[in-house]
Amino acid sequence: MRVYIGPYYKWWGVYQTVDLLQKIGVSEKTCEDIGDWICENTPAEDFFNWIHELKGERKVKVRIDNYDTWSMDNTLAHIILPMLKQLKETKHGSPLVDDEDVPPHMRHGDPNEHDNWIHYKWDWVLNEMIWAFEQELDDSWEDQFRHGEPDYEFIHVSGEIGTESEMNEMIQTNPDYWVDRDGIKEYNNRIDNGFRLFGKYYRNLWD
Repeated sequence: MRVYIGPYYKWWGVYQTVDLLQKIGVSEKTCEDIGDWICENTPAEDFFNWIHELKGERKVKVRIDNYDTWSMDNTLAHIILPMLKQLKETKHGSPLVDDEDVPPHMRHGDPNEHDNWIHYKWDWVLNEMIWAFEQELDDSWEDQFRHGEPDYEFIHVSGEIGTESEMNEMIQTNPDYWVDRDGIKEYNNRIDNGFRLFGKYYRNLWD
């Protein structure tokens, strides 16, 4: 995979130019009035629009190799995880999160008001997304649910020994070894929920 995604082009127009006068003491209101006059009485705004069109679209180049899709979920996780972490650190706002997507103790606040609970809920959702993608990149997370060391023994089941018809069954013989399958299921459910939240709030992943 080879990816190049350039920065967004910064818009620059009449008002941005006039605002430079504030550095020499011109008030913000006066700069706004000057900008209004220029836009109404000159072709300056059309000129800036023309310049912006010349810049073209944001530069995006993506090359996908065959091996990128052998385990596409893992490949994407390498990209998505650091982006989610950066978004959490640099975001300047929070979208509304449905109460059904957060724990009961976080279901507070009027969704029409910009109180701190809006930010708490969004941080919780982002943390769950980040955690889920971290597990996607951790091949050993199931080890925490295995207790003791397994000891296997092959038992002859059928067929003639030493021929292609021979059938053996592998049996775990250490009574101290056990797997917390309920724990694995609960853990997987949390991972799936993190990915569900990523899909549901995908269009809210902005800074």
